[in-house]
Amino acid sequence: MKTRQDAWTHEEDILLAETVLRYIREGGTQLAAFEEAGDRLNRTAAACGFRWNAVVRKRYAEAIELAKKQRKERKRALEQVKKKQQTENQAQPLSADFTSFQQGTSSFLPVPAITLDQCIAFLQTLKSDAEHSEMIKMENERLKHENAQLRTHNEKLQEKLERLEKQQSAVKEDYEALVKIMERARKLILEEEYGVQAAHIFRMDKNGNLEHIAKS
Repeated sequence: MKTRQDAWTHEEDILLAETVLRYIREGGTQLAAFEEAGDRLNRTAAACGFRWNAVVRKRYAEAIELAKKQRKERKRALEQVKKKQQTENQAQPLSADFTSFQQGTSSFLPVPAITLDQCIAFLQTLKSDAEHSEMIKMENERLKHENAQLRTHNEKLQEKLERLEKQQSAVKEDYEALVKIMERARKLILEEEYGVQAAHIFRMDKNGNLEHIAKS
């Protein structure tokens, strides 16, 4: 039973994104993508779906649009191949190897009797996959750069906080020293004026202030 509750790593987000984008590109459902990603990450499909919709999807908006475009191009290419075969009254279906390639599992072995339209569809798919891989790579580099900038910014903020704490501590010490000096000066003035210790003619009230004691 899958019960992982730990935080998602950057690598797990990438794997989830690549899985979902592949299913979009190949005409599959996102639910199936979440189930495959969950099996590979040892997480539930629901957890993968929540992570995708809440966090990951926002980072791959351009890649999603490209995957949808690739799905349309793939579908259009397949329709052209079928139309061409019907026109030429060719009963022979696409070879198993070429069909498996269109499903994303081609062994890339040469097959006989491939038409020009099939070659075009093959090249279009290959081009789309290359563009998708390049976009994923660029997005990963951007996220790495952004993460490095955030880490640097966080370190600077931490240093600034430490400096402010030291400054606050120094100001507090200076303030306490100033209060002591003022207290000693006040005592000296009282002793000079009354000729007695300040404690004999003043007392501390409930608010912490000195109040004069009237002579009887």
